[in-house]
Amino acid sequence: MQQNYAKIQAAGADLIAISSDDEGATRTTVQNHGLKFPVLADQDKAAITDYNVVDPSNNRIARPAAYIVKKDGTIVWKSLNGIAVRVPTADILTELGKL
Repeated sequence: MQQNYAKIQAAGADLIAISSDDEGATRTTVQNHGLKFPVLADQDKAAITDYNVVDPSNNRIARPAAYIVKKDGTIVWKSLNGIAVRVPTADILTELGKL
């Protein structure tokens, strides 16, 4: 996602990641990977539960998923791929192009 963050922004969107780690571990991940987009810590798993992305094989983490959410909160697209399969950025850009 980091490699294509500028393309996502150029499509008029923004990227926000959510981690089930605590704030310290999330901050370390952001620093270690040089991430430029916001990564939110969701240690209590409220957001990943609300978006139905708790990993069925390990309820301590989220499964890879992507949502396109309009400013009004409407979900216009989602991808809940299989366990440990990241959503290709190309798929996200294609869906953004349809809006």
